Amino acid sequence: MLDANLKTQLKAYLEKVTQPFEIVASLDDGAKSQELLALLNDINSLSEKITLNTAGRDARVPSFALVRHDRDVNVRFAGLPMGHEFTSLVLALLQVGGHPSKLSAELIEQIQSLEGEFHFETYYSLSCQNCPDVVQALNLMAVLNPAIRHVAIDGALFQDEVEARQIMSVPSIYLNGEPFGAGRMGVEEILAKLDTGSASRDAEKLKAKSAFDVLVVGGGPAGASAAIYAARKGIRTGVAAERFGGQVLDTMAIENFISVAETEGPKLARALEEHVRQYEVDIMNLQRASKLIPAEREGDLHTVQFDNGGELKAKTVILATGARWREMNVPGEQEYRGRGVAYCPHCDGPLFKGKRVAVIGGGNSGVEAAIDLAGIVAHVTLLEFGEQMRADAVLQNKLRSLPNVTIITMAQTTEVKGDGQKVTGLVYKDRHTDQSHSVELEGIFVQIGLLPNSDWLKGTVELSRFGEIIVDAKGQTSIPGVFGAGDVTTVPYKQIVIAVGEGAKASLSAFDHLIRQS
Repeated sequence: MLDANLKTQLKAYLEKVTQPFEIVASLDDGAKSQELLALLNDINSLSEKITLNTAGRDARVPSFALVRHDRDVNVRFAGLPMGHEFTSLVLALLQVGGHPSKLSAELIEQIQSLEGEFHFETYYSLSCQNCPDVVQALNLMAVLNPAIRHVAIDGALFQDEVEARQIMSVPSIYLNGEPFGAGRMGVEEILAKLDTGSASRDAEKLKAKSAFDVLVVGGGPAGASAAIYAARKGIRTGVAAERFGGQVLDTMAIENFISVAETEGPKLARALEEHVRQYEVDIMNLQRASKLIPAEREGDLHTVQFDNGGELKAKTVILATGARWREMNVPGEQEYRGRGVAYCPHCDGPLFKGKRVAVIGGGNSGVEAAIDLAGIVAHVTLLEFGEQMRADAVLQNKLRSLPNVTIITMAQTTEVKGDGQKVTGLVYKDRHTDQSHSVELEGIFVQIGLLPNSDWLKGTVELSRFGEIIVDAKGQTSIPGVFGAGDVTTVPYKQIVIAVGEGAKASLSAFDHLIRQS
């Protein structure tokens, strides 16, 4: 199953296993079971502390559980965890085998203190770059607390469950049989939903912090760069982010970040965070900013307030809150979000195998999505608002060569249709004739650009008509001591490499402001 090179790497990892455990597999005579058996045999052969038992009787076949006989551990995979989930499998093997995680002592204590019974089920797809974070977080929580059970389920392999539960996007998380969450979540996010008192405790922690020299709001490439440049100056630096990594976490392939030939968004986001943590930077995750209160006069402190009621003070502030997917804002879109309306073709595409879908948007991201989906689904209809697609010519040529793709230009989507449970179609207006047309389908992938995350700044810093923070050549906003960087600003060309440079520039400008002010 595994090639020689991968076996060598895995054997080196499994040497870190300190406690013996058993892999209990539930198999049948099917092809997928045989593939899984080959994988488990390979794993079993690489460590003396791992034994394989093929007499499992789980209802989901193929599946396997990782069992420690000296303690209660409930970690299971239903399906063949390859692709993006292979890392989740390796981590689970190590953690069940006694290798400690890098989680902070505070979070470990919070997990172990949870009381009750928590049976989690996570539906994933092998092409989803968001799913491993959820799978790995819940697996680790199940290792740390015997009251927590977790099974990671390949949605493409267990289609009956996916259909029965009307799952249209991954990762989809169920707790004790009821929907718990959807989309990327880490340990902190999951704990915040389970531990209802955590928000108020976080708010008090924020209020108790002393003022920062530089407070960066946002944890994407611009925010990470700004934090590193500030910390290297030896000044007190903090980063408050809704989720560290930002929009990069939702980006699949990155091929134009200078010096890095090819990578993936989540991998780059982890590298950014690891780099920031090499310095004395106070990282405050899961903090959604709600209001900026500028200093009343020179020398006073700026205040940033957050949704949980907490607040932070700083001599200078760098706004790097990035952008989010632009929505169509048509009837039915919100109602059927996650039930046929999706924004990540790489994550959710496999759930629409053999079905009809639409892609909204004819730019590079839309055309790339349509090309990817055409290899999975029965038919793709691409709707472009303008007279012609805006994607690169090579992408357009590739798209037009595919037999199961229909391209409709001058098409304005006006409504998402559904049956109350899932998407059944859409309505678009022909902008030439003003006539409305219906398209029957099961999925809609929206790829129409980004919106700046600046709603919370209205009435404070000056914004452009598009909602971007207006900055000068040094990243200075309309408020002295407040700077902007990255996709949330008026700087053209929303690219990762540009955001990194703008973050560094804003940080250097903030430092210059500090020394001149003092």
